[in-house]
Amino acid sequence: MTIYADYNATAPLRPEAREVMLAAMDAGANPSSVHGPGRAARKLLETARGQVALSVGARAQDVVFTSGGTEANALALHGVVAQLDRACTLLISAIEHEAVIKNAGYAGVAVETAYVTPQGVLDLDWLRDRLARWDRARDGMPVLAVMLANNETGVIQPVAEAAEIVREAGGLTHCDAVQGLGKVMVNVGLLGVDYLALSAHKVGGPQGVGALWVRAGAPLKPVLFGGGQERSLRSGTENLSGIAGFGAAAEAGVRDMGKLQGLAAARDAMEARLKSEAGVTVFGAGAERLAQTSNFAIAGFRAETQVMAMDLGGVAVSSGSACSSGKVKRSLVLSAMGVDDTLADSAIRTSYGWQSVVEDFDRTADVWLEAARRTVLKERA
Repeated sequence: MTIYADYNATAPLRPEAREVMLAAMDAGANPSSVHGPGRAARKLLETARGQVALSVGARAQDVVFTSGGTEANALALHGVVAQLDRACTLLISAIEHEAVIKNAGYAGVAVETAYVTPQGVLDLDWLRDRLARWDRARDGMPVLAVMLANNETGVIQPVAEAAEIVREAGGLTHCDAVQGLGKVMVNVGLLGVDYLALSAHKVGGPQGVGALWVRAGAPLKPVLFGGGQERSLRSGTENLSGIAGFGAAAEAGVRDMGKLQGLAAARDAMEARLKSEAGVTVFGAGAERLAQTSNFAIAGFRAETQVMAMDLGGVAVSSGSACSSGKVKRSLVLSAMGVDDTLADSAIRTSYGWQSVVEDFDRTADVWLEAARRTVLKERA
């Protein structure tokens, strides 16, 4: 049986989500229709909206459903740029997902990199200094994009502190919380952000569904036009079964969050063993991280070789972001952290979730060490 250690790419579908998805498929009506079946479909939709909203401490009316985290990020960035008539500059943290980086690049406004520390944490001192030198006439409104937790290293970002700094400078903050939901507490009020993106399949819901929370009054224009669904911010008939599954998964993710956070001890023990027996480098180990994520490397053991060896050994892991067309390539996140290219080329990520048990970490270490001893460690013996 394969040990699945790639939850940050996609979490297996939760049974709660599957159950409500099947029921929604049987509904067989458009939630925008006013007849009885349509109203029943609408009830399923709004129930899920309430569940997603509750999972992040928000009001249901401020949640807009999308086709996934990428579209949620795109709506936030392109929508705010459009509403501000391009009178803004986007500050994009150096460790953002490509869904944010690339959408920022196509937004038609100036984009600057917000730097991170060697531990992969947003550099708040740099942010304060940059905003202190901000020229409103030249730069427009500052709009910061910073993720809640990094998908590769698991490092949790100081979003609340960053949002406060930006707010004091008269700016706005967008948070990609895709990796945070169900793993750490997510509360939009405590974070103090203006926009927050979510994705169903990272928390055990179906693929192809996401959401954007928008603070009431925050500037935002739609980028997709049509029938006016989702408060006219995201037109198109809603993916009813997917959204129903999202709601159930979000609720279950928050319920099970304590169990997931309890995996930290097993993760730490696995890392300690890999350090002791092979001398691996663990990235972001000095910062607060998601309990179920580990990113490590040993120089000379290329990532693609490791991923294949682990797969043959019955453990599914990944290298870098899994959202890059299946390619194994050098991590932009590790480069931003100042990691040497040789070491970065050898980095792999393990990530666990709602079905994981302590023994999965032990088996992961066994398989990795066996592969390392056949290759790089043998050469060094």
